[in-house]
Amino acid sequence: MVYGFDPSGPLDLVPRPLYQKLSANVEDRIKEIHKLHEQVKQKIKKSNLTYQAQANKHRKRVVFQPGDLVWIYLRKDRFLTKRKDKIMPYLEGPFEFLECVNDNAHKIDLPGDYNVSATFNI
Repeated sequence: MVYGFDPSGPLDLVPRPLYQKLSANVEDRIKEIHKLHEQVKQKIKKSNLTYQAQANKHRKRVVFQPGDLVWIYLRKDRFLTKRKDKIMPYLEGPFEFLECVNDNAHKIDLPGDYNVSATFNI
């Protein structure tokens, strides 16, 4: 795909000098390779859109307004002091929603005893 042919040896991979004139056959081959590269790019873009649609199929967009009350999920790796064993609660709240950082990150008003960033992914 990259070179347009299977190189038979290392000398086939050496770049050609700039002063060397290309024949018409080589110029046609270069056009074919460029065309092939464009087809591969289009195929990759199409595949990425298909993968994106499949990954986002079951996701829903959640919109919070400042002042809304939300619950947080206490993951063991992020909240070490709050989740020491499996019988401790895994949800805590409600906490006040402060602002949207971007589509996925949101800032929440956490008390000081949590010792983590107040920005969460939704």
